[in-house]
Amino acid sequence: MYPGQHAKTFPQKPAYIMADSGEVVTYGELNERSNQGAQLFHSLGLRRGDHIAFCLENDARFFEICWAAQRSGLYFTAISSRLTPPEVEYIVKDCGARIFIASEAKADVTEGLLESAPALEALFMVGTPLGDADSWAEATSAQPAMALAEEWEGAQMLYSSGTTGRPKGVKHPLPAERAGEFPGMAGLIAGVYGGSPDSVYLSPAPLYHAAPLAFNLNFQRLGATCIVMEHFDPIRALQLIDSHRVTHSQWVPTMFVRMLKLPEEERARHDLSSLEVAIHAAAPCPIPVKEAMIDWWGQVLHEYYAGTEGNGFVMINSEEWLAHRGSVGRSANAEVHILDDEGQELAAREIGTIYFESDVEFEYHNAPEKTAGATSAEGWTTLGDVGYLDEEGWLYLTDRKAHMIISGGVNIYPQEAENRLITHPKVQDVAVIGIPNDDFGEEVKAVVQPLRMEDANPDLERELIEYCREMLAPIKCPRSVDFEAELPRHPTGKLYKRLLKDRYWAGHESRI
Repeated sequence: MYPGQHAKTFPQKPAYIMADSGEVVTYGELNERSNQGAQLFHSLGLRRGDHIAFCLENDARFFEICWAAQRSGLYFTAISSRLTPPEVEYIVKDCGARIFIASEAKADVTEGLLESAPALEALFMVGTPLGDADSWAEATSAQPAMALAEEWEGAQMLYSSGTTGRPKGVKHPLPAERAGEFPGMAGLIAGVYGGSPDSVYLSPAPLYHAAPLAFNLNFQRLGATCIVMEHFDPIRALQLIDSHRVTHSQWVPTMFVRMLKLPEEERARHDLSSLEVAIHAAAPCPIPVKEAMIDWWGQVLHEYYAGTEGNGFVMINSEEWLAHRGSVGRSANAEVHILDDEGQELAAREIGTIYFESDVEFEYHNAPEKTAGATSAEGWTTLGDVGYLDEEGWLYLTDRKAHMIISGGVNIYPQEAENRLITHPKVQDVAVIGIPNDDFGEEVKAVVQPLRMEDANPDLERELIEYCREMLAPIKCPRSVDFEAELPRHPTGKLYKRLLKDRYWAGHESRI
């Protein structure tokens, strides 16, 4: 179950097609190019358990790099192409990457990396190499296209935002199997969602996110064809389902909202009858939105609740959801426990923190305190989300870990923006929260206590937003700023963010 096998069976079959450029990469080409990438890593001294990182847009080279690392027994970290150079530098240094690959469009993130990241030994660029980077195309084309003498399964290590500190890598033990022997998520896709070599999978989201990356790689394990959108566009997505006779797809609720807002004649213009499974996750889907999607697409929607940590996988299909509206499903690979703040298990319909009892092992890289904080006395682990189980074991989410913001399916860690804004000379105190947004679910809002209230005006609002964007990706920065004479803090210094959030969420049934 990997490109080497499919290259023998159907070498000319498209492994993936880039939607806008139309570039087709066959299984034969994917196998050869990932072999060359693996040979390059090996020639540079990387061995099983070593680490690479890369920062690319949705590019045709993305999966070639992933599979080169996966079949070399390496850890690989896909970094968001939206991040700023300081954010990328932090991840490259923290994960201990020995090789870093960037696209030409992200050349700015490579400046000074070889000097600042102690473990980094080589820098490559997809496209025209700039600065210290060598050409990825030239370096790999000089390598033999044969498989390594020993191929082991590797593993991705993606960075997940938390409730304190900077993002941390979610690290799992390397699989013990040889390359191709480890089915992983492919077994779930085949067994639950009916994935097969005949499947056509539409991927509309950025590939550096956990779900798009995992679904694409595992549909490729099955020998399916993936259609990869460089950028999401609602009309284009419908066109692709029609023209490629897409059978499977994976979405976030924001995409549903944008498609539902299309004119009725545009929605009706496309033949969506080939669609067998439409999977959604990453953010809560409002009940009316999901009802409208089922009315439009039929009972092909499948939802799941899980995290990069992989400690639990809760799922629900359309028929089940219509009987349990608002539920995210029942667990497929773990026992779910709801615990109160003292670690005591709660009864049905009592709200508490959601824990998973499973055999999955993970740790937060370089953050033992964070790993310990996510583990109960029994050894159960949590993503930090809050909810309840009903009498039949259906799980419902009611809130989320601490103050995490989810905007358009993207996790946003508010303390990063707070840490930046508090350094502004005109800011005395700041809280960054998520407030309702009809299109994205939530948007980032900063509530600022200025040093002098007379400075609180639209000019300062614009100044603070731009100040934040100098160091952080725009999606992490506030879209608006409100000013308060004093933020609600306990004498101990604890900020009562819930009091702030309540003002903006009044009249909403849920705070997520």
